[in-house]
Amino acid sequence: METGITFTFAAIFLGAAILSSAALYARQPIIIAYIALGIALGPFGLGVVSDMELVSGAGHVGIILLLFLLGLDMKPIALWNSLRQSTLVAVLSALVFAATGYGLSRLFGFAGMDAVLISAALVFSSTIIGIKLLPTTVLHHRHLGEMMIALLLFQDLLAIIVLVMMESAGIGDLTWRALLQPLLTLPLLGLVSWLSVKTLLLTLIRRFDRYHEYIFLLSIGWCLGMAELSVWLGLSAEIGAFIAGVSIASSPIAQYIAISLKPLRDFFLVVFFFSVGSGLDMTLLPEIAVPALVMAGVFLALKPAVFHVLVRGVFDEPKLAWNLGLRLGQCSEFALLIAFLGLSKGLLGAPAATLIQACTVLTLLVSSYLVVLTLPNPIAIKEDLRRD
Repeated sequence: METGITFTFAAIFLGAAILSSAALYARQPIIIAYIALGIALGPFGLGVVSDMELVSGAGHVGIILLLFLLGLDMKPIALWNSLRQSTLVAVLSALVFAATGYGLSRLFGFAGMDAVLISAALVFSSTIIGIKLLPTTVLHHRHLGEMMIALLLFQDLLAIIVLVMMESAGIGDLTWRALLQPLLTLPLLGLVSWLSVKTLLLTLIRRFDRYHEYIFLLSIGWCLGMAELSVWLGLSAEIGAFIAGVSIASSPIAQYIAISLKPLRDFFLVVFFFSVGSGLDMTLLPEIAVPALVMAGVFLALKPAVFHVLVRGVFDEPKLAWNLGLRLGQCSEFALLIAFLGLSKGLLGAPAATLIQACTVLTLLVSSYLVVLTLPNPIAIKEDLRRD
């Protein structure tokens, strides 16, 4: 049925409030509630929400803001140090996960670009789940938090590169020119961002930092403006937003911007994860049920084991390695974005996209339970494990 914007957002946020309450009582990340709501109310469910163009567009804004805020937490020097420390573990783990995903994809009959993008999507771990289930004291003051952020950061950068290449590829047009264009225009975008910040943005921030409403508007304008410039240069809006965040991360007011934008980001992220669930084609689930269960099971076991072995081998810290491995044992929200973008650009078939979505949802659910039941976290069921 045809619905207006008010009805659409009312259905999404009222339903999300109800299901997220149930998720919190069950000690589950509420991202699962958003996805489940999308499945229930979307076109493949009850069909309550029909304007999927509006929903997907608003959800895309949430991802742009997410990457902008991720960039705000990464000063260029700290960014370089974190990447340098995590490079070996991140690269080796990515190769193992990609090879495993590709092999399993071919085993279940997926070939060509479907198998490549399935393997790429399953490489990454969830930044949102990893950080949300990590106690704040660990996040900021211990080696575990530093290592997790470094690995997630490296994976996020890899995911952004994958998204940029997908954006450039077009429908059936994956050429060397399409692959090289992002590598050539990315430094240009970074240079434009750096010059703009040095010559204009920081001056405006210092001059008018007492006017909080102005700083709020300026930061949103900077984020979305860089996102659009990135699109104009043939990159993706996500990479533009990320660079926009990194470029002002050294500003004294960066943390204020991050805090003020988080509620807006969360608003649009609810819509994004709803759109992910609403895009899960229930009619294809019987076709991909066995591959999804097998691949989810393999990666739930493989990711903690691989991170455990690599971190223990590089840093010789067995307890840290096992803790880190369990916390990074799921697939990422970037996998959902790869599925969504691949399907919309004709690079992925519907069964392959549904397989990625199903694997991601399953691993998010099971991995979250394992962390909540066994490791210190803010929503632990056991009192001795609950850490804020």
